Amino acid sequence: MNPTNLHTDALLTESEAADVLRVSVRTVQAWRLRVTGPAYVQVGRAIRYRRRDLIVWIEANTVSPTRASVG
Repeated sequence: MNPTNLHTDALLTESEAADVLRVSVRTVQAWRLRVTGPAYVQVGRAIRYRRRDLIVWIEANTVSPTRASVG
């Protein structure tokens, strides 16, 4: 990954976003079509993802186990 892409406002390609999320490009595309994935930017016909939007989406989808669900 290019060091300049570590900036939170850097625009990442679908492939780079998929790498950050550890999923396939097809999964990222499917999420976008179902409007369930991270926010994205459309630049002409190209789709880009801000690193900070990926982080926000990860945080919003983090599940913390409760005491009641353990055991």
